[in-house]
Amino acid sequence: MAHDGTPESELGPIVLGDGAAADMPPERRFGAPELIATLLSAVWAGFVGLFFFVIPTEEGSGGYDPYSFVMILVAVFMPIALIWVATSAARTAKTIRAETTRLRVSVDAMRSAYATGQQTTTNVSNVAVEKKLDEIASAQRQTETALDALRASAGMAPEVPASRKSALPRGREASDAEEQPSLALGTPAEALDKPISVEDFIRAIHFPESEDDRLGFQSLRAALRDPGVAGLVRSAQDVLTLLSEEGIYMDDLIPDRARPEIWRKFAAGERGGAVAALGGVRDRAALALAAGRMKQDPIFRDAVHHFLRKFDKTLSEFAEVASDSDIAALAETRTARAFMLLGRISGTFD
Repeated sequence: MAHDGTPESELGPIVLGDGAAADMPPERRFGAPELIATLLSAVWAGFVGLFFFVIPTEEGSGGYDPYSFVMILVAVFMPIALIWVATSAARTAKTIRAETTRLRVSVDAMRSAYATGQQTTTNVSNVAVEKKLDEIASAQRQTETALDALRASAGMAPEVPASRKSALPRGREASDAEEQPSLALGTPAEALDKPISVEDFIRAIHFPESEDDRLGFQSLRAALRDPGVAGLVRSAQDVLTLLSEEGIYMDDLIPDRARPEIWRKFAAGERGGAVAALGGVRDRAALALAAGRMKQDPIFRDAVHHFLRKFDKTLSEFAEVASDSDIAALAETRTARAFMLLGRISGTFD
């Protein structure tokens, strides 16, 4: 029965949230159970009538007996009442099953509509965040270009703050810079090749904390533009994604801290007991899951070895220009924790 008093059998199909109609046939007032009950009642009435018609009454009986009359009524109408009670119960059970199916279809439709709405909202939010980050990066590039132009017109070399010192030595690019011709307005070619700073490098290999981490995304973009760092960032992202498939997240790991001099020894090529403290990850579950994936999945194994080589090479170059506090900050990044975990299960520190 609907809220306005209309029987459900007259409401027609149910229209769900996504526009689909549940094909629920309207219930008939006189169905198979009622037909069967009517036939059984008629048969029983026929038997009763035949009984009273065939069996003669005894002459000389004591007249009207109320107890006998009541018993006859019970014997005649009780079976008919039981037949219709069973029919009503069958119809009620059928109605309950139909309502259960109706509710299940409605709940599934609402769940599907909710999931679709959540996905759409997430996609719109991601697009908005990416657009905002692009606008910030574009505005920063325009500002830096304008400042460089002003310095160049004044005959000044672009200045690099001490806090923005290069994270990697740039000697490997000296030969390329010498082959490039000088630009107009006295700006040298290497001035346009802005090396990534230590702060941006550490922030990039830690990866952004959330969608609102503007500095994290800015540093990540700078790292991906630097050819010496981009390979490490991409390989670290690959292994972090693969580890997350096993339920291993770097934020959950709390490794033992190794002193900066131990990191410098590893960067210098030492192995064995001198650098064993770098394998400070003690989480047995993470170690077991990563080791099992390492043995079973060749793609994961190749990604891990590629990441370890990239981290080893980049660390060797980073240690040349980094202070002890810089190395300590690097050791707290997600990339360094992944290196400590994967390096331990692969025997890198042996």
